[in-house]
Amino acid sequence: MSRRWPGPALLLSLSLVLSSCTLPFGGASNATGTITFGVTIPITGERAAEGAYSRDGYLLYVNTVNRQGGIEIGGKRYHVVLRYYDDQSQPKVVAQLYRRLIFHDKVDFLIGPYSSLLTQAAAPIADEYGIPMVAPHGSARAIYVAGYKNVFSIVSPAEDYLRSILAVVLAQHPRPRTLALLGDYEPFSREAITGAAEYAAARGMTVVDQLSYLPQPSDVSRQLLAIKRFHPDVLLAAGHLQDAILIARQARDLCLSPKAMGFSVGPSLPGFRANLQSEASYVFGATQWTSDLKYRGADQWGTPKAYAHAFRAAFPGYDQVPYQAAESTAALVAFQHALQNTGSLDHTSVRTALARLDLMTFYGRIKFNSVGVNTYKPIVVVQLQPDGKTYTVFPFNVATQRALYPTPAPCG
Repeated sequence: MSRRWPGPALLLSLSLVLSSCTLPFGGASNATGTITFGVTIPITGERAAEGAYSRDGYLLYVNTVNRQGGIEIGGKRYHVVLRYYDDQSQPKVVAQLYRRLIFHDKVDFLIGPYSSLLTQAAAPIADEYGIPMVAPHGSARAIYVAGYKNVFSIVSPAEDYLRSILAVVLAQHPRPRTLALLGDYEPFSREAITGAAEYAAARGMTVVDQLSYLPQPSDVSRQLLAIKRFHPDVLLAAGHLQDAILIARQARDLCLSPKAMGFSVGPSLPGFRANLQSEASYVFGATQWTSDLKYRGADQWGTPKAYAHAFRAAFPGYDQVPYQAAESTAALVAFQHALQNTGSLDHTSVRTALARLDLMTFYGRIKFNSVGVNTYKPIVVVQLQPDGKTYTVFPFNVATQRALYPTPAPCG
């Protein structure tokens, strides 16, 4: 069977990344074997910011475990190695590189790339070659209902992202009645929008408009002007960080003034407020994890606060810990426990152990349903408030501040 690899220039840059991430981390290890995890990460391209957060979450796990002497599996200790390539945020590149990880690098197990779009490109390759893959960033249900047997998602499904923001605003007074939805035309966003529309209709809200935009937009003013005609009480958008910044800024410029505005991805990440400054205030954001949660897990960190402390100590440039880092670490925790439960590196045995996994971690519960989706962990909602801080406002039992509602009109 013939295979086509990336061109020479790309391979040169990739080999530099590879050599930097396979060096031993931390102090001496008494491990007698090596276990290698392979992944692609968007170091460049549209998702580069989120890719950096993901990379640092993986490296925290590798560093911590290797300092502790590696992982004990079946009476033998294994040093952990991470091999990654820059997928440039491109599905075609992902497909090429996962084959390279399997055939050239001969990794033991796979981790899914960042975003549902890229995970959708990697999933059939993992399944074709029977190599278990834990996906820490691919939440679109469309990936998992395709019948793959070796792909497992530790994240709450895409359809829940905006539903949780609606749960917050529907508990406020005056209760919002109308909703407008805007989303990127890709699997994750479409599912998030559909989930929100169904949730809203079931609770008596009217969806007044539901629009989409092409990936990597530079202007969404046409869609926002169409939405403005309906004066919706709530505007929710599904996309990624740069989309959210663009939509929030243009909505303010157009004096679009819903009582609440929220995004599937963006407000929980440092770049959102850094770009928008005071314009970010009152915005809601969905997130997979915050350090305010009260989980007590059977892992190296145990609690969200302990994990956040360890992450900031390892990477002092972060003021807050992005959820992408936490879910990256959690994917390797899931692999570790599946490996220890089965006592083997055999792919079929590890795949069975993952399917049976039921584990509480610092990140939350990791348990997979019949198609490999973690439906057992809630989406969290944060709000950026005028004091410059970001607060957890949902689930209500762990909220650190009450939600501020309604949002003051931007144009008086």
